[in-house]
Amino acid sequence: MKKGILVLWVMGFCLGAWGQCDGLRYRYRVFDEVEVTQGVMYGANVGSSGANEELDMDIYRPAGDVEGNRPVVILAHGGFFLAGSNDGVDVVPLCEDLARMGYVAASISYRLGIDDLFDLETSLQESVLRGVHDAKAAVRFFRRTHAEEGNPWGIDPSRIVLGGSSAGAFIALHAAYIDDLSEVPDVIDLTQPGLQGGLEGFSGNPGYPSDVLSIVNISGAIGDAGWIAAGDVPVVSTHGTSDGTVPYGTGGVSLLGFTVTEVDGSWPVHIRAEEVGLDHRLVTFEGAGHVPHMTDAGYYDLTRAAATGFTSRQVCPSYPDIPAYYDVDDLPAVGCPGDVNFDGNVTVADMLGVLSDFGCAQACGNDVNGDGVVTVTDVLQLLGLFGTPCV
Repeated sequence: MKKGILVLWVMGFCLGAWGQCDGLRYRYRVFDEVEVTQGVMYGANVGSSGANEELDMDIYRPAGDVEGNRPVVILAHGGFFLAGSNDGVDVVPLCEDLARMGYVAASISYRLGIDDLFDLETSLQESVLRGVHDAKAAVRFFRRTHAEEGNPWGIDPSRIVLGGSSAGAFIALHAAYIDDLSEVPDVIDLTQPGLQGGLEGFSGNPGYPSDVLSIVNISGAIGDAGWIAAGDVPVVSTHGTSDGTVPYGTGGVSLLGFTVTEVDGSWPVHIRAEEVGLDHRLVTFEGAGHVPHMTDAGYYDLTRAAATGFTSRQVCPSYPDIPAYYDVDDLPAVGCPGDVNFDGNVTVADMLGVLSDFGCAQACGNDVNGDGVVTVTDVLQLLGLFGTPCV
């Protein structure tokens, strides 16, 4: 627990950013132990077989953490909507490491099954929509328990990130970027049990919003990248160029050698994100196949760094950008008073950050004196520290 003690000490003395956003937390593995609560029920809905299915998640938290308003990362496993589970090797190591970084991480189950083998394209599209409904119910679950049950998981309901691997990434991308019923394929019968409820669905926790802060896409795709529009949420992706299951570019999704439907993979997703001005990052694995982080430690390290380097900026906007790959165990020296952007010096960039937050009265990222608001006092204190290097 020595790393956890270190980060808490730093948090106590750091005067910049939120108490949590100390330059270490959410970017580096600052906790050694993880607490896991398995089988947490978050909803239910009619599955592809016509039977009602219960939905559960496993929730990962840093053991011994004292924070009570942490960001959440919800991950959905892969398996082509036919297999896989929330204890799969594609999501569990990521959830464990996210918890070591201070996040609350959740690996969710969702409804599986292809109900018509003679119409795989329609069945796959229906499965994606079921997954979208379930993922949105999972997001709402955290907001509901925060509001109605005294926040038992210690989360910040304004900082929920959705992601997934392969089929789970399909779910995350469609949940984020389909925002109009007209974008749902006409072949899907939205009156069928289990597909009702519009874009939100009936999988549980009604009455709470399902919007998310950003998306993590690992080897996923979307039906049409054109659905991504200005003002949509940021996205980070990893994808192999030799993926034979889900295309890196535009192409067919394959099952047992058969093309099921055509989709836009990570490359066109990020072309579109750039066109409409979204914050985004694509990490390309040249020559790699489908979800390579499952079987290769090097690709796991690259995938983890890409996801957490980007996501840490979303949950802590004061964090500077970081290369696509970094060592999550190489904790830098941070905590210099006034260094609100954590670049090692107190400069004009920090002053601009404080001025951009001027008047902030809640969750202020550039609160220099730590009193919860950004006022002229913060500006004056920063001026007194101007030019100071962090040593």
